[in-house]
Formats: sequence, structure tokens, C-alpha cells
Amino acid sequence: MSLETTEPITSIIEPLEWQPPMPPTDLIFDDGEPLETNRHRVAMNVLIRSMNSDCLGRSDFFAGGNMFIYYSSKQARNRDFRGPDFFVVLGVDSDRSRPGWVVWEENGRYPDVIVELLSDSTTHIDLGIKKKLYEEVFRTRDYFVFEPHTGTSLQGWHLNADSGYQPISPNEQGWLWCETLKLWLGTWTGNVEGDETSWLRFYDDSGNLVFLPEEAEHQRAETEHQRAETEHQRAETEHQRAETERQRAETEHQRAERLAARLRELGEPDSL
Repeated sequence: MSLETTEPITSIIEPLEWQPPMPPTDLIFDDGEPLETNRHRVAMNVLIRSMNSDCLGRSDFFAGGNMFIYYSSKQARNRDFRGPDFFVVLGVDSDRSRPGWVVWEENGRYPDVIVELLSDSTTHIDLGIKKKLYEEVFRTRDYFVFEPHTGTSLQGWHLNADSGYQPISPNEQGWLWCETLKLWLGTWTGNVEGDETSWLRFYDDSGNLVFLPEEAEHQRAETEHQRAETEHQRAETEHQRAETERQRAETEHQRAERLAARLRELGEPDSL
């Protein structure tokens, strides 16, 4: 996603007052421009939907993407900043509908976590102007970038109060720990919406993939199928055990019958 501006870079990264003297009433929330590619769209939705799935039942967070973030009266008038590909804000009302994120309507809250999906045309911006903006103005605690077409270039930074963004070191799998969300960000290779590639996904602190809703439903169905199969096997085993017991009793009965018949032949009393 691109960041377009007609002003010098220094004017973008200056710490701006988040609350304008008179909140504008003519905000726009759609510039009519699509995401870079369909894979960018799917990659963004994978993050949003899995975040919502992980926080199912909670009402104190907001996950969005490809949305305008309005943070100053100056920026609102210029309408020259497009929001992150994916962001999360904690400690806010989840139930309220938002066409965009307007900081002064959210008690001054900025995104706590941001992910930008790189492309040839945006990499220098995402690693330059935007990174500095998120670090110095937004004060976003965790910032990540990822190239969805190559499934590579995963990088992340955690905000240090004294020294700014510090690189996040990957684990053995190449995943990055998001301290704010208490989740890992790492790649997962599979099919999403008919596209087989390496997607950026969330993992819990035990290394388990955070499922999309349809994956969670499939997992529930698979678990239920396995439970039913286990119950069927248990019933089948019980039936076989009962059949074995019946055959054993039948065999014992036949043995007793033969013994009784033999005793009668010998003229001995039938003591059975």
C-alpha cells in the first residue's frame, strides 16, 4: 500500500497534535484505489480474520486494514495518507462500526500493532517514511513488514521507550514474537481462497496456528468425526468382546454336552 504526499517528508514525521481545534466534518474513507494485488487483499484479510478468531468473545480490541487513519487536522485537510495494511488497537470498543480510524474520536488511541505488506512500489516507503511515522508519531509498539508474493522479507521492530524501534530477533522457525499481542508472526504454507503460497499467520505462545473461522470449523468437524469414529471403534470392540464371550460360552456348553454324552455311554452317573 502506498503513502502519497505533496508535502516534504519532515512535515509528515513531526510530532503532531492529535486533536485539532475544530474536528473536520468532511473526512473521506475510500479513495477508490484497490490494494496492490489480490494476494495483498487476501493476505490482509487473513490477518484480520485470524485476529478476530483469536480474540473471539472479546470486546476490547479493533483489527482493521486498508483504512484511513486520521490523526491531525492538517492531515485530515490534505487527505494524503492511506492507512496500514493491517493494524490492531487494544482497549477500545470492538462493537462500534468504523469506516476509518479517527484518533480524536478514539480518545487519542493510535494502533498498537501494524503490519505492512511490501511490494516493489512500496518497500522504500514502508521501511522509510512510514516506519519513522509509526515510531515517532504513532508510537506503535510493534511494527512488522512482509512480502506476500515471495513469502519472505519478514521483519519486525519493538518500540523501546528510550531508543525507539529495535529489531525483533526471529526464533528457530524464523517467526517473530509480537509482545503486544502475545502471539508469534510467521509463515504458513497452504491454500487460502484458491491461492497456494506462504502466508503470514499468527501462532499462539505454544506454537499452534491461530485458525481462520473456516479452519476452526473444519477442525471442530474433524475432531467430532474422530470422536464419533473412536466411539464406533469402542462399540465395535465391545461387540467383538461380547461375541467372543458368547462363542466361549457356546464352546464351553458344547464341551459339557460332549462330556455328559460320554459319561452316559460309560454308564456313569451324569454329575454335570
